[in-house]
Amino acid sequence: MSVEAVMSRIAELQTALEPRRPAQTGNFAQTLQKTTASAPAALTGQPAGYQPLGAAGVTGPAGAAPVAAAGSGVGAKMVALAQAEVGQAEQPPGSNDSTRIAEYRTATKGSGVGPWCNYFVSWLAKESGAPLGEAGQGFGLVDACYAWAQRTGRANPIDSGQPPKPGDLIVWDEHIGMVEQVLPDGRIQTIEGNSSDQVSRRVHDAKGNGALGFIKMS
Repeated sequence: MSVEAVMSRIAELQTALEPRRPAQTGNFAQTLQKTTASAPAALTGQPAGYQPLGAAGVTGPAGAAPVAAAGSGVGAKMVALAQAEVGQAEQPPGSNDSTRIAEYRTATKGSGVGPWCNYFVSWLAKESGAPLGEAGQGFGLVDACYAWAQRTGRANPIDSGQPPKPGDLIVWDEHIGMVEQVLPDGRIQTIEGNSSDQVSRRVHDAKGNGALGFIKMS
């Protein structure tokens, strides 16, 4: 066999032994993105219809998302402050306390460790330049806070027909939160302290799921 024939045979054997590759590999990142987007919830770890509502992985119904309150008044300041606090939680859970919750308590006078929803809104109001109470003392008790609002003409009963504004307080029997926005369908999106042991974003129906009324802050 000639040298040329031997070299040709060696080349054929090398080609036969070389691993076969796909004709077109494509873009791996794009392929992975498409695969993840179409994967079932069990693979992605997210429930169907998942939509983030802000800090700390707090989630909620579609159409409810953080917004920037218009203007620079008390209401807008309270909304901005509250949004930054979403996810602050009790340490340990169920204790009504944490380093941050202790800071909320400083906006009330003489309050000890305990249910802290009104401590939270008192802190928001104080930090925004509009402390709650005739002497700016803040409130530990929801009843006392709403009674002050009624005395001073700030109370807006739920059946008044007057929708709340961002930054207004929403009052229930023994619970209070802050209105973040009123959604286009009339539902009320709130940020509430001491809700599931943390500062949480919630969405309620147009009547606030049984709320007594609102406290006008601006």
